[in-house]
Amino acid sequence: MGLLYDKLTEYRDSDFYGFHMPGHKRNEKVTGAGLPYGIDITEIDGFDDLHHAKGILHEAQKRAADLYGSDETCFLINGSTSGILSAVMGCTEKGDKILVARNCHKSVYHAIYLNELKPVYLYPDFCDEFELNGAIRKEDVEKALEDHQDIRAVVIVSPTYDGVVSDVENIAGIVHKYGIPLIVDEAHGAHFGFHPYFPQNSVSKGADIVIHSLHKTLPALTQTALLHMNGNIIDREEVRSYLHMIQTSSPSYVLMAGIDECVSMIEEKGDQIFSEYVKLLEYTRGKLQSLKYLHLAETECYDRSKLVISVKNTGWTGIMLKKRLLENYHLQMEMSTGSYVLAMTSVADTEEGMDRLVRALYGIDKEIEREKALSGCIRTDGKTDEQRKITSLIKAECVYNSYEIAKIMKKARKNNGEACFLPWDVCNGYISAEYAYLYPPGIPLVVPGERISYKVIEMLKMYDKMGFDIEGLKRHGKIEVWTGE
Repeated sequence: MGLLYDKLTEYRDSDFYGFHMPGHKRNEKVTGAGLPYGIDITEIDGFDDLHHAKGILHEAQKRAADLYGSDETCFLINGSTSGILSAVMGCTEKGDKILVARNCHKSVYHAIYLNELKPVYLYPDFCDEFELNGAIRKEDVEKALEDHQDIRAVVIVSPTYDGVVSDVENIAGIVHKYGIPLIVDEAHGAHFGFHPYFPQNSVSKGADIVIHSLHKTLPALTQTALLHMNGNIIDREEVRSYLHMIQTSSPSYVLMAGIDECVSMIEEKGDQIFSEYVKLLEYTRGKLQSLKYLHLAETECYDRSKLVISVKNTGWTGIMLKKRLLENYHLQMEMSTGSYVLAMTSVADTEEGMDRLVRALYGIDKEIEREKALSGCIRTDGKTDEQRKITSLIKAECVYNSYEIAKIMKKARKNNGEACFLPWDVCNGYISAEYAYLYPPGIPLVVPGERISYKVIEMLKMYDKMGFDIEGLKRHGKIEVWTGE
């Protein structure tokens, strides 16, 4: 068991009475809700302070660093978002230029806004076979750094939400030739490096900062994550200063104990747990190989903990499959797109749960076969070749950075000037003042300051027609735009 959890339960069961926060006073009967009030404390004597850790929390973070092989690891209790914000802002000055993978999570774009950064975009490869956004190519990183000698940091996501892994080791080598840091959003790869079945983590591949969401793929409570710092290129003190600002000054000991328990579990019995997990994954993947119409999708460099079930060429959409699995089989998928659903797995999965998924998918596969028998063919999904292409990320013209367009729009609104909401069909060529994205995965389809293209409009309309909720927009079917250009 983790030392922090042991100490918290010992304190809960002691005769110490607290005249301090929190207001529930560790009284587990106060609301009758059965919540863990007994171990929910504030920074009291003997329990350290996350923002100035010298005792039990310092030791807990050191154990996490040793487990992942990093020079220094910080607990995150505001999720990977707080780590990404702190990493990007701690590695740049206001107004700097930054090289960013365009398939990064929205928190990267929020950091760009907060530090008024000028983004240069990297676009991942696109896998036509499965309609998956692929890896970031090291050649594209090198060309961008040659073309923009004033870039001050590089941010990529690996693995992606769908499990695609980039060549972090070679990308890090290229980035370091320019004396700048590589930040890897490895939120979905907290399980990397603990079994040969999975890729090695980006800490071992030379990244300067790596962010892991423990709660995504390991048995840890929601909001728990880790930020790893390595090498001498980054200013660690600067990154830590942003962590102090961005994370709450009242960190949850319940969450921190959850992090420590997760780390301790892997330390003590990781080999056994991951060995059993890999056997279960291989068993499940083997069972799904005989599907006739649905099929598993994966790219060459891939995290096989992700089960991506493609509906391509079945006449179904991902959202249809997700809905059927939920309503008919009571299986809740992580995410759906136009052509696949994503089932997230972890070491906590059971054989019973995996068998339910296998039976459900075979049931739906038979349903598709019956449709074929009745119609004489598999009905098409109605997409043209051009529509298929727009499921990849669309290269955007960045006219302003997000901070600049925000200032322009603020002035325009104040003066009742050239800011307005236009229907999607007439937005082509205008500059967006809003984000538009599907959540999950939270990758923007359009970013404030970008010129809206016809392809973006078609993508928005297509996702809307399929029944997806497009977030970030203030009004359905419209985008707030700057009409001054």
